[in-house]
Amino acid sequence: MNYRVLKFGGSSVADATAVSRVLDIVGKESCLGTPVVISSAISGCTDALISGDPALMEIIRNRHLAIIDRFFTGEAREAAREDFLGTFSLMQETAPREDWLTFGELFSTRILYRKLACDGFNAQWLDSRKLVVKGDIPLTYKKIREAVSGSDAGVFVAPGFIASNPDGSVTTLGRGGSDYSAALYAAALGASSLEIWTDVPGIMTANPRKVSMARTVPRMSYKAALDMAEGGAKVLYAPTVAPAMEAGIDITILNTFKPDGGGTTVSGAPSGSGWTGVADMETAPGTTRLTLVGEGGDDMAAAAERVAQALKKDGMEPLSISFGGGNLFVDVVTAVSPVALESIHREFFETVPLTTVNVYIAGFGAVGKALMETIGRSAGAVAERTGKKLVIAGIANSRQYVTDLSGIAPGNAASILEEKGLPGSFTRAVLTEAPRRSVFVDCTPDNSIYLEYEALLEKGINIVSSNRRSFAVPFVKYAAMHNAARRSGVFLRYETTVGAALPVMESIARSANSCEEITSIEAVVSCTLNRIFSQYDGTETFASMVRKACKDGLTEPDPRIDLEGRDALRKLLILAREAGVPLEEGDVTIDPVVPGDLSSLSLEDFYRHLESMEGLFAEEYRTSAAKGCRRRFVAGLQKDGDSFLAWIGMRDVDGKHPAYHLRGTENAIIVRSAFHPYPLVISGAGEGARQAASSLLNDILK
Repeated sequence: MNYRVLKFGGSSVADATAVSRVLDIVGKESCLGTPVVISSAISGCTDALISGDPALMEIIRNRHLAIIDRFFTGEAREAAREDFLGTFSLMQETAPREDWLTFGELFSTRILYRKLACDGFNAQWLDSRKLVVKGDIPLTYKKIREAVSGSDAGVFVAPGFIASNPDGSVTTLGRGGSDYSAALYAAALGASSLEIWTDVPGIMTANPRKVSMARTVPRMSYKAALDMAEGGAKVLYAPTVAPAMEAGIDITILNTFKPDGGGTTVSGAPSGSGWTGVADMETAPGTTRLTLVGEGGDDMAAAAERVAQALKKDGMEPLSISFGGGNLFVDVVTAVSPVALESIHREFFETVPLTTVNVYIAGFGAVGKALMETIGRSAGAVAERTGKKLVIAGIANSRQYVTDLSGIAPGNAASILEEKGLPGSFTRAVLTEAPRRSVFVDCTPDNSIYLEYEALLEKGINIVSSNRRSFAVPFVKYAAMHNAARRSGVFLRYETTVGAALPVMESIARSANSCEEITSIEAVVSCTLNRIFSQYDGTETFASMVRKACKDGLTEPDPRIDLEGRDALRKLLILAREAGVPLEEGDVTIDPVVPGDLSSLSLEDFYRHLESMEGLFAEEYRTSAAKGCRRRFVAGLQKDGDSFLAWIGMRDVDGKHPAYHLRGTENAIIVRSAFHPYPLVISGAGEGARQAASSLLNDILK
């Protein structure tokens, strides 16, 4: 009989969507032989069972019921619910607390078995507690053979991880034991294949959560796999190798979520590639051992010298370097182990001289989506021009987030966020998971996210932001963020906060940094008011034009924020501070387009009041036009002795003024200095998701 053993990990059966993928894989395998499916508990279940926490138990109960309700209807649903709830109650009411952790695999495999049977398979569930005897491999093999050979089933399902002691009491095979269960079943049945389905694309050259350039190893020997596992690699449970190796069965590690994406085959034949990968594990408090696993044939002394030089180049010195069994062992101080791991991996496994830039994008609105699309479209060209490989390692909207150091495809971002999104704080996740020198991109309009900036910067995370609210905070907070960036040797960039893709910040900072005395700044930067006043001529009411701008998504949800100058205020604060002027909100005199006391009205009452003011708007337009001028909403900073005056309000500008010819949502920033007779004028498109995304990408790369 051609048996094909398939083991699925907890993430592979985490929910109904994941289980659907498992069923598809089993269906394809059934065309090639008789599948023997070994499954772990659903992700998080065993930890919850160990804790016994009532709240977690309720969550686990509901997760299983959700899978059942998704897959079954009618009598089949009632039978599946009764089976699960009966087993769940049995565990809580009669099983000793120490045995609760053995029930997770019973729950998951009974659901799998019932679903396969419901789909027309001649399925049989096997009880590993009766077949796998811990410490007695010959008896285990005998029991498995007898249970399977005496059946005419077309597919078998068995729980991993659990077994019995020789005295019949229930026990486990240890964490990761489901892999070992699968190997025992495969060896007992002389299976033609043993597949370990997990959430990573095989065994990789390093832990991808620590080394973003890690890649899948297509083939390796049993010995190399065992050495990687013993060195700290988590993909393959070390005891799994022995039964498969003794039976001469290849082990293939595959990704359930990308079943056609290749994987790693572990067999008796060496890969022939010299070096397989580098694993890491803390061996003593403060000491981490990096194991460079070899397939034989390389000069160990030469390899040790390469390691020493690679570490030295990155400013580190190993505690010791030794070798044995075809492997090289490097002991380093744990604090520098992440950088040491990257250094060794780069030296031995990265043939393309690319620097990986892990990008975490907060905000899934127009700008965030445009940035992801821009990265997806230009990643190849960026790598060729700059030597930087951009990896979208995390995305978040206002409700949930996803992180994945192997990369999130921009085209699949929305569906991935919907299917795999986690609730909670995205910034906390970035602080926990992101490698140093990653880039956190703030595309949100959030008022308080800036409170997380210092922690990110101090952790060594760069920040790029289009969120102007984060930089219009009290100056002491603004200065603290910049100080944190300087202390940590990372960057804090926010070119997009004023003028979208216009190079405003860079130009002003360059002048300030070169001690050029800036005497004034005029900023026509309200896209809303620019469009309205460049088109207003009295034929359409001012109020109706505001309504239209709001409908087009150009204004804030409440357009009074624009009309009262609050958006322009944020931008003026940022410009002034970039010029070296510690301007505060209270230092700015604002002459709003509409009176401030209208803020207490409802939005509809506000629009009605705005209509009643039409005569005033029309008269101001005619007066300005009669002088050959145009109306512009200007934010200004003017040197006055040893200090500066700051103001925001309407101005009439004549044909010689750079803002006279602005159209639509164009912006203009005019900077005058004591050293130059002519002003620096920066003008152009001041709004647009694609323009903002382009500017954000420039900030990420420069």
